[in-house]
Amino acid sequence: MNVVVKIREGEVRGCVADGVNTFKGIPFAAPPFGANRLRPPQRVAPWRGVREAVIYGPRAPQLPYSPPFDVLLPELAVAGEDCLNLNIWSPDLGAPSRPVMVWISGGAFEHGTGAGLWYDGSRFARDGIVCVTINYRVGADGFLYLGDGDANCGLLDQVAALKWVQENIATFGGDPGNVTVFGESAGAMSIGSLLSMPRAQGLFRRAILQSGADHPVMSAATARRVGQYLAGKLGVEATREAIAKVPLDRMLQAQAELNADLAARRDLQRWGEEVVVAMMLWQPVIDGDVIPTRPIDRIVAGAGAHIDVMVGTNTDEWRFFLVPKGVIGHIADEVLAGAIAAYGLPVETTLVAYRAAYPNASAGDLLAAIQSDGYIRIPALPLADAHAKSASATYMYEFAWRSPQFNGLLGACHGGEIPFVFDTIGNETEALWGTDPPQQLADTMHAAWVSFATNGDPGWPQYELGRRLTMRFDTTSQVLDDPRSMERKLWEVVR
Repeated sequence: MNVVVKIREGEVRGCVADGVNTFKGIPFAAPPFGANRLRPPQRVAPWRGVREAVIYGPRAPQLPYSPPFDVLLPELAVAGEDCLNLNIWSPDLGAPSRPVMVWISGGAFEHGTGAGLWYDGSRFARDGIVCVTINYRVGADGFLYLGDGDANCGLLDQVAALKWVQENIATFGGDPGNVTVFGESAGAMSIGSLLSMPRAQGLFRRAILQSGADHPVMSAATARRVGQYLAGKLGVEATREAIAKVPLDRMLQAQAELNADLAARRDLQRWGEEVVVAMMLWQPVIDGDVIPTRPIDRIVAGAGAHIDVMVGTNTDEWRFFLVPKGVIGHIADEVLAGAIAAYGLPVETTLVAYRAAYPNASAGDLLAAIQSDGYIRIPALPLADAHAKSASATYMYEFAWRSPQFNGLLGACHGGEIPFVFDTIGNETEALWGTDPPQQLADTMHAAWVSFATNGDPGWPQYELGRRLTMRFDTTSQVLDDPRSMERKLWEVVR
């Protein structure tokens, strides 16, 4: 059954199945090509007639995932020019009273799409939520900086999508005054920036940051250096106009070449600390305008204080990057020591502490634990600590269910919580989660996300500096008091 609704730009035709109204591929900004290439998003031109919105729209230009992640992370969309689009699942097209959740996907700021089997929003709609998933530009198209006045186009895409939601979501039964943004990895890191961004103020009421916080961000100097390296690879001037004229396939090839250069030579002097530590060439940039200063500094000063926040991480984040590649069992002690030193931690003290916390762990296991903390868990704590001082609610969680895949080595890895949050277990999740993941855990987590988006309370006590209460999700979920405090205290010397 089809259904037609009228939005600002024209009419769109979606479909209805099992009580859920679904609209896919609706543009929220003009195609970022031609005169719009490498520029901030522009408004969509109105159309005549009815626009079909029954299949996912194209995704933004991006490099393919490298093996084995090209198999483990299935995608439903191909690249195309009209890539700034979004998808909506709604239980009711009547009165605009339903809570709204807007999903921002991850992908290290080099990948990402709102079209994913794991991101199907129909279960949220089933439970009374209007769910929206969005695309945004990644890589150089989203985060090229040349010091010319334009910056963070990918974040501005997210702002444009949120503005579209404010203007149009009532047509789909959503309450524009009750919008929750939620995202994972680079999506959560984007939300950390959005919490601090003047241009995002008033666009959402609540935020859920899954395995990412208000990091990483680049200084303008580092970002400009990366832009110049890209121009050098392309053989053109380091200007937006010159780079925009380069064919898309050559642009992506140059980005792949830069990634290979970084992997081969992690030189702080050449790349800058932000790039080497994160191993990401494209990140949000502190340009003084879109991002005025470091997001955490603005949050400490009170930015986002009126937003209810839930932030969480997974117990074994970094195993996702070490186990599928088969390298976790081949980490030398020298590599482990070098990684510890790169974080600024005392090597011997850190090794003693982590070996005590993880008895019988190999060097690879310890590296995974330290990188899970250093890159994901520990940076989330200052955001939670700062926000806990505001009048709005702050909640913390940890996802701890260990996947049986890869002979049980994968653990509660990066991204592991996503199909539990969306209640999409079974949507091609077997490769990472096995054939029998616990549905009761999906029921529990999904209900918590629905509750938080509805009324700001996921169902456990708030996070406060005195106790740091954290909900640990597993087959038996429980609230813990300051979990893994040893690691937290160890990292305080470099926080």
